[in-house]
Amino acid sequence: MSSSSASASTAGGTTASAADGSTSSSFWRNNSRTIPGRPTTVGTGRIGSGRPIGSSSSGGSSSFQDYQDSVSDAWDLGDDEFCIISGVVDTRISKRASQTAALNVIKTHKSGAAAGSGGPKPPNSVRSDTPEAGSVSTGAGSGRLRQRFHAYPGRPQLLKLSSNVASKDVECESKYEKFSNILEAPLLNLIALKELSWSGVPRKMRAVTWRLLSGYLPTSLERRQTVLERKRVDYRKLVQQYFDADRRDESQQDTYRQIHIDVPRMNPHVALFQQQLVQEMFERILFIWAIRHPASGYVQGINDLVTPFFIVFLQEAVGADKDLEQCQLGDLSIEQRDIIESDSFWCLSKFLDCIQDNYIFAQLGIQAKVNQLKELIQRIDGTLHRHLQLHGVDYLQFSFRWMNNLLTRELPLYCTIRLWDTYLAESDGFAVFQLYVCAAFLLHWRDQLLQEKDFQGLMLLLQNLPTHNWMDSHIGVLVAEAFRLKFTYADAPKHLEAKS
Repeated sequence: MSSSSASASTAGGTTASAADGSTSSSFWRNNSRTIPGRPTTVGTGRIGSGRPIGSSSSGGSSSFQDYQDSVSDAWDLGDDEFCIISGVVDTRISKRASQTAALNVIKTHKSGAAAGSGGPKPPNSVRSDTPEAGSVSTGAGSGRLRQRFHAYPGRPQLLKLSSNVASKDVECESKYEKFSNILEAPLLNLIALKELSWSGVPRKMRAVTWRLLSGYLPTSLERRQTVLERKRVDYRKLVQQYFDADRRDESQQDTYRQIHIDVPRMNPHVALFQQQLVQEMFERILFIWAIRHPASGYVQGINDLVTPFFIVFLQEAVGADKDLEQCQLGDLSIEQRDIIESDSFWCLSKFLDCIQDNYIFAQLGIQAKVNQLKELIQRIDGTLHRHLQLHGVDYLQFSFRWMNNLLTRELPLYCTIRLWDTYLAESDGFAVFQLYVCAAFLLHWRDQLLQEKDFQGLMLLLQNLPTHNWMDSHIGVLVAEAFRLKFTYADAPKHLEAKS
């Protein structure tokens, strides 16, 4: 600000003379020194004089560049080599990157102003919908947000949420207390447990809750330990009776061979599932299940359905606060490993009872559900349905895996476990509810799907849906939408019938 200014306005409406350049101290006196980053007046104009800041003396239109010129000394405020973002640990931005970012912001504002006035955009303007500044366009709303976030250099990276963060959505003391009251009752109220579990089960309570919801444990508290011990002994006897290679006939040997091929390919990116002890557990569980269910036998995809039970019971064995990614099964005792294996087998058996027609010859149950999904989407969202049909996408091509693997291939593992909290809590079994979950899941990606204009783009998206950053809250929204669809359509069977 000019040192020759004659007067300055005060809060009480008075003025203090500064024409003589006196150095006497006054609280209300304007500071004659320029302050970095504070806008300066142009000519003799003052802030509040009625003339826009940065406007030229000739009366021209206001320019953002003029304002930038008036605060161009903002970078002289400090001599630090790096600027540190508050609230972000160990994140530093160099001054050069900060200046570059500021210029990009200015150009963005200028291009926006030009677009608003109908003028042409500068050729070097930065746009958030173009893959500049190292960003990659995904076509999705979240992708565009992420792209804008990374459009300017020096900004901190978006954090990828881990399972530990996602699982905290249902970890609260009030819920612990409610579960404890129900589980410790002499005679369990199964209906109340299902209602409470539908919205998610706390990690520490999940193992015993899943045993009860699947029907593996009785509702009587005093009988539970006895039943557990007996069923675990029964499983060991089944392994001794059927798993011995010398006792297998040719068909059983073929079954084992297929299981032995599939298990190592399951979750190849997770080190836990590449441990030899873990793979041997899965082979025994799947082989015994196939022997006990000759109508279906082993079907590829059932191996994925063992995983949630295995993880839940392993978490119980090592402790709810332990990280399973670094867990070594060999560190557990033989008794602990036997408990994990037998409980996973019995819960899987109970879990699959209501959808066994999905795995019989020709998998007729899945084919029927795929057709129902097609009819449901046709009535809920005709635009999306016609878009898929126009580009030759058949529902069987993408939803068969959803039905066969119960979305375990589409969701992160911790999200699958949260989803199965709701599946196990469904009072009439989850076979019907699964259809509406798949419908809600497809509708969730509606906008991204409509942006794809060819078969290849649609199939690539449908087979690689970007759910890697999903957490429990996303599953909560998904099952809520599925419940709404079920409430609307399940009791109106005409909606699921083909048009005549």
